[in-house]
Amino acid sequence: MSITTHRMQFPLSREDALRLRAGDQVIIDGEIVITAGLPTHQRLVAALGGAEPLPMDLSGESLFHLGSYSREVEGKFKVDYMNPTTSTRFNPYMPTLIRGLQLHAVGGKGGLDSTCVQALREVGGVYLSFLGGGCALLSSAVKEVMQVGWPDMLIHYRLVRLRVEGLGPLTVGIDAHGSSCFEMAREQAAERFDGILNELAAARAEASHLS
Repeated sequence: MSITTHRMQFPLSREDALRLRAGDQVIIDGEIVITAGLPTHQRLVAALGGAEPLPMDLSGESLFHLGSYSREVEGKFKVDYMNPTTSTRFNPYMPTLIRGLQLHAVGGKGGLDSTCVQALREVGGVYLSFLGGGCALLSSAVKEVMQVGWPDMLIHYRLVRLRVEGLGPLTVGIDAHGSSCFEMAREQAAERFDGILNELAAARAEASHLS
């Protein structure tokens, strides 16, 4: 199967999100917002409910589950590294954030559940899967820290807006039409499961006979 690679400007628009299909690859230029914090997601949902103002304009943004370490150098923040964290931890909060902020691109590693897939389909958004353990590759794409939100939180929990160039390639794990590579993989595994068990049983029986 051929893979289509798109180099795209971010934040991702709804129109561009709708062009993508599950399995496509994306290379990002532009602005993204990252956080790895469960408390951050809880705080974002509370802020959407009126508990406090959002720390930055997040409407239509691209929000990724990436942990980072940033430090202040000569009055400016510098990101020393960033790496993906598991998105499924945020399943309870993502549908509210996707709909409330009209997020057209989210991402991390491990995918999101069916309620999140439905929310992405409603707003016209995609889930981008990042390379686990690809810290050096991902971090090299960071060109500038543009904004830091909620500096009272732990460093990797803060919302950080970055300017990136050539971030990727990332895989469209869930597209804006409801197709999910993660669900397809689960279905394929389920279809093969009984056959794999039968093969293992046969191999054990043969090994026992030979011994």
